[in-house]
Amino acid sequence: MKKLGFIVNPFAGIGGSVALKGSDGDEIVEKALALGAVQKAPTRAVQALEELKPYKDSFVFITCHGDMGENEAVAAGFDPQIIGDELGERTKAQDTCNAALKMEEENVDLILFAGGDGTARDIYDTIGTRIPVVGIPAGTKMHSAIYASSPKAAGSLCAMYLNDIVKRTTELEVMDIDEDAFRKGKVIAKLYGALKVPNEPNLTQGMKSGGHASDDSAYLDGISDYVVDDMKEDTLYIIGSGTTCQPVMDKLGLENTLLGVDVVQNKRLLAKDVTENQLKEIVKDKKAIIYVTPIGGQGYIFGRGNQQLSGEVIRMVGTDNVRIIATPSKINSLPKHQLRVDTGDVEVDEMLKGPKRVICNRAEISILDIV
Repeated sequence: MKKLGFIVNPFAGIGGSVALKGSDGDEIVEKALALGAVQKAPTRAVQALEELKPYKDSFVFITCHGDMGENEAVAAGFDPQIIGDELGERTKAQDTCNAALKMEEENVDLILFAGGDGTARDIYDTIGTRIPVVGIPAGTKMHSAIYASSPKAAGSLCAMYLNDIVKRTTELEVMDIDEDAFRKGKVIAKLYGALKVPNEPNLTQGMKSGGHASDDSAYLDGISDYVVDDMKEDTLYIIGSGTTCQPVMDKLGLENTLLGVDVVQNKRLLAKDVTENQLKEIVKDKKAIIYVTPIGGQGYIFGRGNQQLSGEVIRMVGTDNVRIIATPSKINSLPKHQLRVDTGDVEVDEMLKGPKRVICNRAEISILDIV
């Protein structure tokens, strides 16, 4: 029987919903918890394991104590083999490294792990390409190509590899950014290496690409004209993160949180760099429109770097009130010209799926599918 190793970074992504733009370090974790952040990585890990339940008797399940795997495995209906030492209340990067080493000693055939770019780095630093991995996306930034496109996709990819449906592997990039610079509005990304991943491109998210093409300025100007001209009195406008959204705020003459979410009403800044909880209070019983742009190279409009725009916030605003903006060069960077969503709320994700209008210029619209 094949052996599956399972690791959860229970604090991965905890800074996303409270606008901390990352989760690395004890100080950020404590600050996120103080702001009311909820651990979402364990839930996303369970969602992945649900896809493996039909095959639970066909492999040996090996995991760590407590919230680093045991609790999630039991919640999903597994009876895992537990390895390693008991863990403290706040797990650390070294705990992930130790777990990966233990699993290498156990000769696991595949490691399934839940985390973000920092977790991927820890796995890479510890085992390199010696063991294939599948990543459950649970972080804030998610620049790395090694992650599955969603928790469900992670479970499916894992099942396909364990059952020899997918036999080949490929090496995909591990990327991470400087979080301190990121919080100051600067994206300084670095390639750290590669991890070996089962080769099924339809189930992995790909690497984030950044920047605009040299001829995008006219399109960005046209997009911002369209958005500003379309603004109605007393309606709330939630402006998502990214360089495509920035010209909208510039056109209004308002301060912009490049890597955060701002709220505009009557063409004035109502709230800056808001958290998920702040958004829920702001939009309660009010008409609101969300403007977002896909992540270049990946296509996500929700669930990567803008976790403030949670499934609950989207429900309150209404999926019909989501507007997408993108330049033609960004659209051309997207795999199969498709958009993706991964809010963590499966029902909201399904509500969002289907053909959607994408504003490309003042009078130019493309139709892309959210898959």
